Amino acid sequence: MAQSLTIEILEKLISFDTTSCNSNLELMAYVQQYLEVHGVNSTLVYDEQDSKANLYATIGPQNKSGVMLSGHTDTVPVTGQNWTKEPYLLTREDDRLYGRGTTDMKGFIAAVLAAVPEMVKQPLHTPIHLAFSYDEEIGCVGVRRLIDTLKGHPLKPAICIIGEPTSMNVVTAHKGKLAARVTVKGKECHSGLAPQGVNAVNYAARLIAWLENLAQEKRQYGPFEEGYEIPYSTVHTGTVNGGTALNIVPNHCEFLFEIRNIAAEDPRDLLAQFQVYIDKLIREMHITSTDCDISVEITTEYPGLRTADDAEVVAFVQKLAEAETTTTVNFGTEGGLFSKVLGIPTVVCGPGSMDQGHKPDEFIHEQQLALCESFIGRLIDELSA
Repeated sequence: MAQSLTIEILEKLISFDTTSCNSNLELMAYVQQYLEVHGVNSTLVYDEQDSKANLYATIGPQNKSGVMLSGHTDTVPVTGQNWTKEPYLLTREDDRLYGRGTTDMKGFIAAVLAAVPEMVKQPLHTPIHLAFSYDEEIGCVGVRRLIDTLKGHPLKPAICIIGEPTSMNVVTAHKGKLAARVTVKGKECHSGLAPQGVNAVNYAARLIAWLENLAQEKRQYGPFEEGYEIPYSTVHTGTVNGGTALNIVPNHCEFLFEIRNIAAEDPRDLLAQFQVYIDKLIREMHITSTDCDISVEITTEYPGLRTADDAEVVAFVQKLAEAETTTTVNFGTEGGLFSKVLGIPTVVCGPGSMDQGHKPDEFIHEQQLALCESFIGRLIDELSA
């Protein structure tokens, strides 16, 4: 079973509603105060509005590279979900701890913080860095400011462990993501005179159909990458909004779509193919009205993670996790940014399962927290031996 301190800290972390639309500063103030009690200084890296922040702290030697334990503090909304438990009050039933963020991913942060007294107590020869971010859930947005700060540090972490829920399996790869908003500007008129207008909804439908054909092409012909449950790049349209009334030819429609790409494919190349089709449709629309247009705005983009199985970081984390194999996940993490932008060898390994993440009555098994505690304990032993 998990230690009482881990559960106590998790209960506190859950009590802060850090849905991405909210500030996380109350939670960060709690974490900073907790670290300060144990003699650990920390730095906040704020967003442009000073309403959210990343936290960075180093325990142990300040003049050496070390091991970074990284996690995000924001959560997805509970709005519209049928919760039977209070989402911001930790509920304990048998081996399960319920609450928003228990699995994704305040359970990991709680286990890390509970180990801080031991980290401080031991004579670490290699430091442990703590990196807690904001706005991961809306596209790994907040951590980019922390990464910009770390670029200026003379010493960067030697390795990074992202504590996203993997059931404490060692994950070396995940897909990248590109999300975009497509806006179609048509020409409105009375529906009885439809041929005189340009139907923005119809053009959006053709664009969506093109994306669906691309999705089917990837499913059938690849390229493919072994190790994934879905071993090819996926294309998905998520929301569509357009039109005002049935008897008006709509002059506006917009939709959101995403590409989750394997390492072998650049989503920008797929976007370029899409743009060729868009340009064709624009020329067609201009026959009726040159005021018509189609625009694409990238809303989110982050790289995938691909760490070689024979990399030193993999063997090191496998030893800590007592795992003999590696695996992949279908969700994204901040790991690709740490790896690609900062060049820090990165793996993902944390307690809980994403099968419970983002759902009503989210929970984590105490046994998973206990495994994470043992993992961090072995890390401390390794860095102080």
